[in-house]
Amino acid sequence: MSARPDGAAGAVTGDDVRTAARWLADHLARHPVAAFDRQAGPVRWSCWTTTEHVVDDLLAYALQLAALPRLAYVPLVGPRGEDEIAHVDRAAGTAGLAEALLGGGELLATLAETRPVAARAYHPYGTSDAEGFAAMGVAEVLVHGHDVVLGLAGEHVPFPAGLAPRVLARLFPDVEPRPDEDADLVLLWATGREELPDRPQRTRWRWDAAVR
Repeated sequence: MSARPDGAAGAVTGDDVRTAARWLADHLARHPVAAFDRQAGPVRWSCWTTTEHVVDDLLAYALQLAALPRLAYVPLVGPRGEDEIAHVDRAAGTAGLAEALLGGGELLATLAETRPVAARAYHPYGTSDAEGFAAMGVAEVLVHGHDVVLGLAGEHVPFPAGLAPRVLARLFPDVEPRPDEDADLVLLWATGREELPDRPQRTRWRWDAAVR
């Protein structure tokens, strides 16, 4: 996956997925498992369930790139028929949750790096390619990671350098950070989590997964 011809933000890569997953795993490791029963920032889930959701998304995106279905998600369901297939054993504690996150990130990163450029797979926000699924994986880790860390520590923690601009360029082509704006906060605004000057808070949003 090469850099964009305009030289702007550059393509999202498998290593970006790994960097995002490691960033969140490092923050998870600082908290005892009991803390994960707290609400994850603005979402209605607990910090544990929200992190499981991130793992589930990473696995789902990896499966899409592996199977390349064009009409729907790979038809896997959880033990009770639910859409979420990733459930982490609470007995494994925070370390187990972090391992599952890193494992899901590595699977998606590897698939994103090895699938042909022409590979395409279904996503409800637009049939996407390897870079698109990598970008969506990074977005899930960063945005829901923000929710989890906010619930655990009560504050926003900066994202790894360069990830937010690349995710915005790939998934939100209509959103461009201004020179005086923090790209991290613009990504959180784009996903309905921040109100910025001259940018009213979004109550509805979606990214664009389609191939550029």
